[in-house]
Amino acid sequence: MDADAVLSHALRDGKGADYEAHPLANWVFTRTSTHMIAWALNGTTPAALPDPPPGMPRRRGPTPDGPLLGEPERRAFFEHLRRYAEVADHAGQGGALLRRQALYLCSYDQAPDTHAWIAAMRARQSTTRRNVSWTWADARSLATSLTRYGERDALHAFIERMMADEAGELANLNYWAYWLGLDRLPRGDDSFMGDRSAWDAGALLGRLVDRLHPDLGCIDLNVHSVWSLLAARPGVLASDPVLVRRLGERVTHLLDAGSVSPQSRRELDAVHYGLRLNNL
Repeated sequence: MDADAVLSHALRDGKGADYEAHPLANWVFTRTSTHMIAWALNGTTPAALPDPPPGMPRRRGPTPDGPLLGEPERRAFFEHLRRYAEVADHAGQGGALLRRQALYLCSYDQAPDTHAWIAAMRARQSTTRRNVSWTWADARSLATSLTRYGERDALHAFIERMMADEAGELANLNYWAYWLGLDRLPRGDDSFMGDRSAWDAGALLGRLVDRLHPDLGCIDLNVHSVWSLLAARPGVLASDPVLVRRLGERVTHLLDAGSVSPQSRRELDAVHYGLRLNNL
């Protein structure tokens, strides 16, 4: 329903610019809802979608494998998002949620000028301000979006500048918990990232361990997030030997692959040393 609300709003919208009424301006979307939207844009089936039961009959005649939009509709959708992202950008803090969510969805656009457009949006943002939730979230979305184009400098700068204190680390873990569906309380804006939210540290670590894969564009953010979570909740591994084994295997694989930044390698070394020191 979340995905349908965004898609239908974009495809029926005229040239209006009432950003406050946009679905992306009033709801912080999770990974599942975002991937449902992306399913209609690039045809990639969301991981959260369950497999059909074995032997389930298909409809007679040709049927599509998913809700992939036609090219004219995809172009109209991305043009709509760009327009609203720019309108929200001029609105300042009032348009912060719409701006960052629309921009992130635009990173799925395969048009040749998308990278340049996102880079131009980045140029308008400042990565020097801290402890301001909407600025922090903007910088994170921009940095992760640019990794789709092989550009990791923005992500490294974000980790260095915006996650250098407790507030930044807390915001990151809170956002991960919400994005991955562990914080089930609906959020109407990004301010929750600065709160002491209640989420299951073991469950979050398990989800993050699954993201320790060298081919992921945001691997350095994923490594840092695991390192940060273990530092904040040192006892999280004590009662889960299966998770300990998975973590150790992923850490060893990443260290052998040599595909992470120097900072990530230091953090992986620290995690690896901690596991050995505690006989985990």
